[in-house]
Amino acid sequence: SKSPNGKLAVGLIGVGGRGRGHVAGCRSEQVVSLCDVNKKNLDAAARFPWCKGARTYVDFRDFYEKIDDLDAVVVSTTEHTHAFATLPALQARKHVYCEKPLTRDVHECRIITEAAAKAGVQTQMGTQIHAGNNFRRVVELIQSGAIGEVREAHTWVSRAWGWKSPADDTPKEEHPVPEFLDWDLWIGPAPYRPFNNVYFPGPKWYRWWDFGNGTMSDLGSHRNDLPWWALKLDAPLTIEPLTGPKPHHDIAPASMSVKYTFAARGDGYPALEHTWYQGTEKPKIWRDKKIPQWNDATLFIGEKGMVISDYGKHALLPEDKFKNFERPKQWIEPSPGQMAEWIRACKGEGPEALCNFAYAGPLTEANHLGNVAYRAQKKLKWDAKNMKIPNAPEAEKYLGRTYRKGWKLA
Repeated sequence: SKSPNGKLAVGLIGVGGRGRGHVAGCRSEQVVSLCDVNKKNLDAAARFPWCKGARTYVDFRDFYEKIDDLDAVVVSTTEHTHAFATLPALQARKHVYCEKPLTRDVHECRIITEAAAKAGVQTQMGTQIHAGNNFRRVVELIQSGAIGEVREAHTWVSRAWGWKSPADDTPKEEHPVPEFLDWDLWIGPAPYRPFNNVYFPGPKWYRWWDFGNGTMSDLGSHRNDLPWWALKLDAPLTIEPLTGPKPHHDIAPASMSVKYTFAARGDGYPALEHTWYQGTEKPKIWRDKKIPQWNDATLFIGEKGMVISDYGKHALLPEDKFKNFERPKQWIEPSPGQMAEWIRACKGEGPEALCNFAYAGPLTEANHLGNVAYRAQKKLKWDAKNMKIPNAPEAEKYLGRTYRKGWKLA
């Protein structure tokens, strides 16, 4: 640590909303720098006692001109600038905590994942549910063989934010930009568009392809984390859109479903079909009322039974069969919290954070690929090594994008 008192010297980019919580999460450390395009957020963060004397910036490119005295950087900007705010820290070999999703698209995700591996620093993606005990107990059940081999899984979320009707269309009206906001910097690498209150302060901004990827990347970061962890998943082989409206050119859908196939993995994990549902979509077994009617959950279907899990609860099914089931001994250590886990790793006082970018990068890529398949309206074969879609090269345009003049991710 560069701080003389042994505390981690931290800089934070994005200090409103979720970022404000992360400022609080760093109260035990030495906050050196704060950055936000929203001056109200910046002023509020600077008033915390543990942020006294911290440098303040509006543009994170200025923030990075003076980082020699930093140990670590926390990124909590909007999704479309995550990669741009994260990459300079990795290149400078600073520890990084980045909110979910790790990046806006597959192309950016691969860049960040590879940069983190090269930097050899401590990283963590902000999927806070991963730090809870419930997911740990489910992972132990699955990996101990409680329901046998799992070849089928389903994940569904009830949130239906996004394109539903023309009422959700791209706004035509231009509103005055708030005096405390640098709108041009908020837009960042995305194509410029006039300010409208629908984009800022949120939470609707993530519905727009230019700024986010809708529910799939937002909640997929949390929900798909569980099957990814429990079943030791890696890059999918195929991604197939099942349901959803005709893709809108500017807005992610409120409801849709996508099916992934995964190859067999080491340690005896067989090939898997995993289906994602959002909004009004649900798996047939749920619609037929053969399982608990939880609005949001993941269902693992094994050869000996099933496990259903939400964020804070889970159940073995059928319940009668597992009434006297003896659970496996707990082996996954409890977490002090997603941020605290990362800070501990940065200081060398604990193991590597579990949602490090080597884990979170491929998970984020897979989530984005669900949207790529939906937008392409075609079953895709994915060549993960070469980042190619051999059966539908026309869909590769959705893997990344051209940045606005003056912005480059390198």
